[in-house]
Amino acid sequence: MPDTAPQSPTSSKPSTGRKALTWAQRIVGRTLGISFIIGGIISGLILANTLEDFPRTEDAYVRANIIGIAAHVSGEILELNVVDNQPVQEGDLLFVVDPRPYEIALAEAEAQLALVDLAIAGYKDAIKAAEAQVKAAEAKVIENQAQADYAVQFLARMEPLLGNRFVTPDQVDQARANALATEAAVASAQADVAAAKQNLQLSVTQLGDVGNINARRVAAQIEVDNGRLFLDYCYVRAPFDGYITNLNITVGEYANEGVQVFAIVDREIWYVMANFKETYLSYLEPGMEVEVYLMALPEKRFKGVIQGIGWAITDIEGPTLNPIPTTSPTLDWVRLAQRFPVRIIVEDDPDEFPLRMGATAAVIVLPTEDSMPRPRFPWVRQFFQWLDLTD
Repeated sequence: MPDTAPQSPTSSKPSTGRKALTWAQRIVGRTLGISFIIGGIISGLILANTLEDFPRTEDAYVRANIIGIAAHVSGEILELNVVDNQPVQEGDLLFVVDPRPYEIALAEAEAQLALVDLAIAGYKDAIKAAEAQVKAAEAKVIENQAQADYAVQFLARMEPLLGNRFVTPDQVDQARANALATEAAVASAQADVAAAKQNLQLSVTQLGDVGNINARRVAAQIEVDNGRLFLDYCYVRAPFDGYITNLNITVGEYANEGVQVFAIVDREIWYVMANFKETYLSYLEPGMEVEVYLMALPEKRFKGVIQGIGWAITDIEGPTLNPIPTTSPTLDWVRLAQRFPVRIIVEDDPDEFPLRMGATAAVIVLPTEDSMPRPRFPWVRQFFQWLDLTD
């Protein structure tokens, strides 16, 4: 009788319920996978469309206008009224250069001006005297000319009478001598007139009048004005509201004319220099509104407006042009699209949220109805319109 072993319950075929559960898991997994893929594609398209409509960059920094403060005159610094990083108002006295040499120069110029005024008064008196001499000499010429004319006429009457012995030769000689003497007197008076006119012209020249202006006094007044100007230069004042920065001087140091001793940051006008890829420049234009975010104030959204887009940058592989900005064309050895600086004026009140030059910023450009950027990929917008996900 053959041996027959009972079959084990575990040797039976898998149940139908377990097989159904496996297929359900596969369907759910595939559905989720396909959903994730489609969701990723849609999210990528949304992101691409958003980036096209709202150009943005994190390569941006806060900037402000800075001027170097330098004395217009040379001398020892006697007074220093500011410290580094101090806020100042327009007109505040920053420091004082030793004014004593310039006070002396001004006093000398003023004294010279007083002497010129006295000299002008003397020349004017001399002119009046010379004019009187000219008039007197001209009157003398007229008088002598009348006497000379009479003497010549008298001689002309006397000479015919000599032949009839109505007059003596001595009388004729006397008349002739008088005529010659009066003519000589006329010549002498005319010479006096010429000399008086020459003296008058010399006095007028020395006076220095050119039209209604006295050149001599103008020159002296210029020296006085220069003296006052250089004396005023000894007191260096703030040209606008700002912040002192890079102050490295103290009382007793020598300030050289035109050499900057520290700088002032203009706190009234702040702007952001944002480096945008060249592929975005066609979507940007002056006047567009911008949102600005600072790393130091992430919760604050600043309002800005594009003031202008840079027209030139320096090629770091070519000759360097100092006045032109430079941007790096590579990142981790990867060649990037070139970036151009875009100046964005910050419109918020800087006193409410103080800004600092060099702070890291990120900007987002908000398109307007008049100048809506056109996506680089038109099919993206068409796809969204087909999905009814955009307007």
